[in-house]
Amino acid sequence: MKITKLETFLVKPRWLFLKMHTDEGLVGLGEPILEGRARTCAQAVAELAPYLIGKDPRRVVHHWQAMYRHAFYRGGPILTSALSGVEQALWDLAGKAANMPVYEMLGGPLRDRIKMYKGTGAGSPEQAAAAVKARKEQGFIAIKTGPAKIRPARIVENPAFIDHAAETFAAMREAGGADFDIAIDFHGAISPQTAAVLIRALEPYQPMFVEEPIQCQDVEGMAELARKTHLPIATGERVFTKWGFRDLLEKRACSIVQPDLSHAGGIFETRLIAGMAESYYAAVAPHCPLGPISLAACIQLDASIPNFLAQEHTMFGEDYLKEPFQFKDGYVALPKGPGLGIELDEDKMEDKIDHDWTNRHSYHPDDGSVIDW
Repeated sequence: MKITKLETFLVKPRWLFLKMHTDEGLVGLGEPILEGRARTCAQAVAELAPYLIGKDPRRVVHHWQAMYRHAFYRGGPILTSALSGVEQALWDLAGKAANMPVYEMLGGPLRDRIKMYKGTGAGSPEQAAAAVKARKEQGFIAIKTGPAKIRPARIVENPAFIDHAAETFAAMREAGGADFDIAIDFHGAISPQTAAVLIRALEPYQPMFVEEPIQCQDVEGMAELARKTHLPIATGERVFTKWGFRDLLEKRACSIVQPDLSHAGGIFETRLIAGMAESYYAAVAPHCPLGPISLAACIQLDASIPNFLAQEHTMFGEDYLKEPFQFKDGYVALPKGPGLGIELDEDKMEDKIDHDWTNRHSYHPDDGSVIDW
């Protein structure tokens, strides 16, 4: 089997899909996207095509090594995201050629279903409580929220800001109950000067984890925060390859890693990251605010690692897949089909081709300075 063509196309709301064609008629799917940089990623994929065309896609790890190492300049969000989506498509083809799900090729499933969680807005305490109840009615047993903000966070915060965030989370905990998992994501937008104070205020309500309490580049700072709290610290959506995660694990900066399979290097690279994490008794909760192809890759990995915690998602493939993922009682059933186990529904997607999504531009209302979003 030989690769004959790589085809990328923009898909609403903000995604980039890849079709990898072969001379045997099999087509592999991947999602080589970096949010807000879809066209840049598409060009990066096009630059990998001369290497890939004519190659047997089943040599997945060999091709990964060649594309990663022959670039000379390694890593970074654009190149690694492009490589990740290409690697997903290679695995999809390898699985289809063998008539096996990817999780079978990685040693077989360690679980029969995958625990899911979804982002939920905060707002006022009353709105936040209502949002939790709505998610429970939809069948969720786990969600993620952000700190409720009176306004964007300042470098040093006052008690009113901290109290509002804690009171809102307390309302969510009361609405969800003690057996309902609620994670909280600071999104790297809380300063080191405030993060520890906010974490301490949240401790009585026991979030499932605190995600990106500060910017992930400050590994020493995150390790210091981890030592100050009994709550699990999670990070990794903006970290790439096993080399990026090594520093986080060695310095005990987190006990939950969150690699994104469309950014961190793809399925097998994330399997290696999960193995590293296992040796530190750390859990894996893959990041995935993306489309159904990325989610399909995550689910294949989730099934095949022992230290899986929960899977983030935005949707189950409705209006994109011929057979959306089956969600029931907080879990998704393992897909049985070969490769990634999905098939795009071209008819349903007809009105979703192309987009011009860009990252938001955020400024602080106090003085107009640039802030993180």
